[in-house]
Amino acid sequence: MRAFFVSLSALLLTACGLSPMYAGGGDGVVARGLAAVDVAPIEGQAGWLVRNALNDRLGAAGAASPQYRLDVRLDDQLEGLAILRDDTVSRERRTLRARYQLIDLANGEIVLDATAGSDAGIDVVSSEYATIAAEQTALENLAEDVAQRIVTRVALTLRGES
Repeated sequence: MRAFFVSLSALLLTACGLSPMYAGGGDGVVARGLAAVDVAPIEGQAGWLVRNALNDRLGAAGAASPQYRLDVRLDDQLEGLAILRDDTVSRERRTLRARYQLIDLANGEIVLDATAGSDAGIDVVSSEYATIAAEQTALENLAEDVAQRIVTRVALTLRGES
């Protein structure tokens, strides 16, 4: 009886239409498409971090013949959230937002125009060095998160599911 349910479950899963995103591994449609994306330079420290994270995930660093260009504009905000009675900030929020476009280099068509973003909370402590280090770490983590969101959306677009 158990074998029957296992086989029935396997049959139902194959009938649902789900298929792996990276089917075919490095030779799959999505992997080849991602490797053909050239990331344009992005301004600022946050831009440098996001661009490096994108290139790491896309595998496009040094791709011979890019078919797409990814243009990214960032908005990096740091704001005080919790103000104490003595007008000092005890908590900050760092927000990193990206507006990006995937452009087909063959015809200049915008294939994808979207946004991605992430934010992090930062405790402001008495040590200025510790606070600056926390702000920097937050920016690095946000850059990784935003890059992952962009790559996921680009992969879905190249797969034809956006």
